[in-house]
Amino acid sequence: MRVLGINAVFHDPAAALVVDGRTVAAAEEERFSRRKHGKRPVPYSTWELPELAVKHCLAIAGLRPEDVDVVGYSYDPRLVLPTSELDLGDPDDAIRTRYAERAPEAVETAFGIDRAKVRFVPHHVAHAASAALASPEAARAGSSAVLTVDGRGEHVSSLAGRYRGGSLEVLHEQRLPDSLGLLYETLTSHLGFLHSSDEYKVMALASYGKPRFADELEEFVHATGDGGFVARSPDWSRWAPRLLDGEQWDPRTDTAHADLAASVQEVLERTLVDVARWLHERTGERVLTMAGGTALNCVANSRIWRESPFEEVFVQPAAGDSGTALGAALQLAADAGDALEPMTSAALGRSWSDEELAGWLDRARVTYTTPADLAGEVADVLAADGVVAWFDGRAEFGPRALGHRSLMAHPGKKENLERLNDVKGREQFRPVAPMVLSERARDIFSGGPFPSPYMLFVHDVAQEWKDRIPAVTHVDGTARIQTIDDERTPRVAALLRAFEQRTGLPVVVNTSLNTAGRPMVDDPRDALELFGSAPVDVLVLGPHLVRRSTFTR
Repeated sequence: MRVLGINAVFHDPAAALVVDGRTVAAAEEERFSRRKHGKRPVPYSTWELPELAVKHCLAIAGLRPEDVDVVGYSYDPRLVLPTSELDLGDPDDAIRTRYAERAPEAVETAFGIDRAKVRFVPHHVAHAASAALASPEAARAGSSAVLTVDGRGEHVSSLAGRYRGGSLEVLHEQRLPDSLGLLYETLTSHLGFLHSSDEYKVMALASYGKPRFADELEEFVHATGDGGFVARSPDWSRWAPRLLDGEQWDPRTDTAHADLAASVQEVLERTLVDVARWLHERTGERVLTMAGGTALNCVANSRIWRESPFEEVFVQPAAGDSGTALGAALQLAADAGDALEPMTSAALGRSWSDEELAGWLDRARVTYTTPADLAGEVADVLAADGVVAWFDGRAEFGPRALGHRSLMAHPGKKENLERLNDVKGREQFRPVAPMVLSERARDIFSGGPFPSPYMLFVHDVAQEWKDRIPAVTHVDGTARIQTIDDERTPRVAALLRAFEQRTGLPVVVNTSLNTAGRPMVDDPRDALELFGSAPVDVLVLGPHLVRRSTFTR
């Protein structure tokens, strides 16, 4: 069965292709359109069909549109309740529903795929499938509990259930307007950031505050003991005044706003842990799988891993709405009886051969080398405190840079945190993350699961290492690690070993290869543009190396 999955509602339009149970390709439209989260300037709609991502997925598989057997669309307009019942105050609801209703026609017009092949998959079912049907842990166990939490789907904001043999048993759905995701969104806006985009900034700044308002906030946010929760946004001004969009402030000195962020983070974590405990009591499963935008909250994920009874927790690396494209495809493939292969890597996007990459450099008239010991030469640059733009293999699916489109630096230089934030043009309170060899991770980090290949949990940094890797140690003593192995990212693994030989540190700073407000670099042109405009010392393009001193325009 050849199944195409599409997300084209709310934000993060994306496409995924599953062929005979194997995930062949998946990508967000923003990587092609260069519009972050698929959002266009006002007055244009934030919804768009992922035309370029669909074409990429089909090209990877060598398929024509007419070869597709079925299309999964990760939203079911038939489940949407009247706006008056939802009480969300969203004027776009009716328009969004009509847009989704016309999805079969749009798919036929854009791609030439018969509209009769389009199937609506409920939003939270698609989230659930993206986690439970992709999880290697769930595949080994034969079943799993599943928890999805986000802003909203058609009429619910959360689903708790169990997967067995590709079939979902729904144990609880949290009806709107109660929504942990929308709660976090309204706080994000109150703090002067862009909602449905900058929630991760709130998570980062929460570490600078104290949760002194948490007990008061429990009136508005708490679990209900049946797999659901109450989550209503209060008047945030009760605790801290609203910040204007783009207003500059420092959480290290602005204690009221930092404390409010810390307090909301705390009640979010308490609620999720309570729901996870209830779900374990109902299912008895050893494995919990998670998706939905709230599952990108790596601090909450870690607390669930530590405090719930589940032995293993898998979080879909594309946990946000882009991942519903994959989930819709996986669910329809499972419904058709295909044997599904678990997801072993998030590297599902575009790639170029070594020769094609050299062609890009030749056309750009860039002087480059193809060193026999690439890892050694790049390790020398990092050891000398250079900043490296790293472009290798297939692009990552999801929001995290995982060794395919990364900016790298020396973790032992505390000033490199500020330096990289300056390179990217972003707030100085934002942390950067460490890459670490899987076999060395337990020597340095604790308090989270191992391995951790998708940067979706935080770990405590051992006391004796905090001063050795200050650039990647957050203000609260934690780090959002990515464990590296030879199978997924062999060039990065070789680089880490070479860097440790030179410095004694088996860790390298890793942050996404992009600048503020722009999607992650995806193709060689994007990489060359960033290298030409940002203070980066070296560009790695596959096996090829470009140094700043030899870069010509």
